[in-house]
Amino acid sequence: METAGEKDAPTAVVVVDPDGVVSGWSEGGRLLLGWTAQDTVGRPSSDLLVDPPPGFPTGDDADGNALIVLRHRDGSTVDAVVTTQALCGADGLALGRALTVQRWDRRPVIADRAFEQCPFALGVYDPVLRFLWVNAAACRVMAHSEEQVLGGKYRELFPELDDAAYTNQLSEVARTGEPARLITVFRPLGSAYANAWATSMWPVRDAEGTVRAVANWGFDMSAEYWARQRLLILNEASRGIGRTLDVASTAQELATVPVPGFVDLVTVDLFDEVLQGEEPPSTSAVTAGGTLTLTRAARHSAKDHPGWPNGSGTPVGYAPGSVPARCMATGTSVVQLAAEPDQGGEWAFGPGLAADPAHWPPGTPLIERSMAAQGVTGRITVPLLARGAPLGVVAFTRSDRPEAFTADDLILAEELAAKAAVAIDNARRYTREHTTALTLQRSLLPQRLPSHGAIEAASGYLPAGAGAGVGGDWFDVIALSGARVGLVVGDVVGHGVHASASMGRLRTAVRTLADVDLPPDELLTHLDDLVLHLPDDPGPEGSLEAAGETGATCLYAVYDPVSRRCALASAGHPLPLVIGPDGTVTPVVAQPGPPLGVGGLPFEVVEFELPESSLLALYTDGLVEGREQDAEQGLAELVRILAEPAASLQELCDAAMRAVLPDHRTDDAALLLARTHVLDPERVADWDIEPDVARVGRARRLAADQLALWGLEEQAFVTELVVSELVTNAIKYGEPPIRLRLIRDTALICEVSDASETTPHLRRARTFDEGGRGLMLVAQLTQGWGTRHTTNGKTIWCAQTIGPV
Repeated sequence: METAGEKDAPTAVVVVDPDGVVSGWSEGGRLLLGWTAQDTVGRPSSDLLVDPPPGFPTGDDADGNALIVLRHRDGSTVDAVVTTQALCGADGLALGRALTVQRWDRRPVIADRAFEQCPFALGVYDPVLRFLWVNAAACRVMAHSEEQVLGGKYRELFPELDDAAYTNQLSEVARTGEPARLITVFRPLGSAYANAWATSMWPVRDAEGTVRAVANWGFDMSAEYWARQRLLILNEASRGIGRTLDVASTAQELATVPVPGFVDLVTVDLFDEVLQGEEPPSTSAVTAGGTLTLTRAARHSAKDHPGWPNGSGTPVGYAPGSVPARCMATGTSVVQLAAEPDQGGEWAFGPGLAADPAHWPPGTPLIERSMAAQGVTGRITVPLLARGAPLGVVAFTRSDRPEAFTADDLILAEELAAKAAVAIDNARRYTREHTTALTLQRSLLPQRLPSHGAIEAASGYLPAGAGAGVGGDWFDVIALSGARVGLVVGDVVGHGVHASASMGRLRTAVRTLADVDLPPDELLTHLDDLVLHLPDDPGPEGSLEAAGETGATCLYAVYDPVSRRCALASAGHPLPLVIGPDGTVTPVVAQPGPPLGVGGLPFEVVEFELPESSLLALYTDGLVEGREQDAEQGLAELVRILAEPAASLQELCDAAMRAVLPDHRTDDAALLLARTHVLDPERVADWDIEPDVARVGRARRLAADQLALWGLEEQAFVTELVVSELVTNAIKYGEPPIRLRLIRDTALICEVSDASETTPHLRRARTFDEGGRGLMLVAQLTQGWGTRHTTNGKTIWCAQTIGPV
């Protein structure tokens, strides 16, 4: 087996006498240059050189290294590094020179150069952490030369550094022989900024596998580390700010999230109009001069500090020209520091690079040395702006940490303020709109459920409270191909005009997607993608209206009366109740997917078999949970009511709505009940068709014979033609197995299935085309046709109206 050492290029040893004549030649010389000892001994060493450089080390020259070009025996050239050592006899007289020759572009020479010139800090320690080797970058980081550290122990050389995690990890790698990675955060001497370093460590073993040393490399990742910390704060802000549609609560969330990870004190001041849900003052009113009076909406600090601003609820006045007044008037942020900003020292790769990669805007920061007397090291004041209007101002203050604010911190503060401003404005607008929103007609919901042979359906819907109008809860029953039926229930966040419009758009989208026979999980995926793009749609006069579909939930179920199987998927919506004919409740085991508008996450489809006369109950969360009861209590009450006998399914639905819903409702509630039917096996016929065009005639005869059994001879001509076209297409363009199925329901349904996923398209054939007319005939002779994809391929179907059985 080849070892690591055998990968190195051969090393030639050449002995040259004082006259420059080769007197000794090693086997490595033959491997490197092709010349043997017989070829070279006794010849001038200069014969081996190509254009020998001046000062080549011969005769009595001093020892040294040189980069030279040697002549190979095959006529090529070899770039080499030559190390020269003087040879002396016992009497001290010069005997010549010993030359060690190595290729420049092979190990170990090129590797040594690469490691030495690496911009990252590289080092090698022995098992007790004595320095064996460091490169130039490591020397710059440690502010020590290689000669100062070689042979010394790390902890003895740098006792002032608090880096026990680093040395302990090195010792662990030496003990276990397992590589490791480490991120350490520390503050270099003389710097007010903490640096973050990423380090990789690995054992260095000898040929027997014994750990002889520990190597490591590291680089300063302070910019990336602190960027990640800021992202974590932003992520927390995304979850923690705007959880309620209440102005004061949102202001308190803004004050709470940045403490203590970012700052030590946050104050939020808002105009009274904003707190009351009214329109904020205009920009001209703010810039007109005079004292601006706001209300302290929120205040949060890591600990109390004498002299810090008052608590929430108190009025606050800002004189003209003050920092908060100037921020609101100009719409720009102001940074105040108690001292000149430290550039972070020169650590690793240059002054201030790791600490603050961004740049201060012009005129920022302001140095306010008087702040130090208040125990404050810095303050960032940011205006809260929404749709160009000032809502108030927020101040982020540091006191108990040595790090001064950086330009990146200003960006983070403005991001937090921007998120909060939008949330505060949304809460203000909701407070205003909740009492003035117009109501859409109940016609947006189905007034009467369609009759369907697969189920008996009943529904109920009640808005949130008297006079609240139609909200965002909705349901639907959709007839599908193959005698199947689709059941839909959804919930759009909010109430009023926007929620109703959003509900109407989602209902239309679901009907459109269901018409192309998409499975439940794919339908929700397309619906989710649609919702993701809706916020980009411009509203009236180019404005962007918030899309109510974002955050909506939806459940889509498909029931097949032939197989008695139900398949469903949920986008953040509660799963339905399944109550058997004997009243037994069977839980649906499935994992609801994310609400619509999240994107990038899959929806899980679950499939199960239902006994005949099973009851499916699809509902919205407003039916079973509210301020007066939790979801479990409401669900238990709903199950109890649905298990009781009733004169009709609609009466059962009405009774459940009355019993479960509280008197004071805070959310819309919808309930859709479906009693399942089973299609008589005598009304379904299917056959396997051999993939041979000669078998098309047999398929026609099978269909004609079945229609005769059903007493549908009048449909035989069209059906035979349809069967002939669809089966021929499946044989020519599809893949086996091929199946033909006839279903007699309110319509005569003909289905041909094959294993190919290729979807046929309707086109108009030209005069001399030999094909392309089959689907056109099918479309003209039947009342409907289409394609639905399955896990095993596709099914082409068509339907002829025949009336009730």
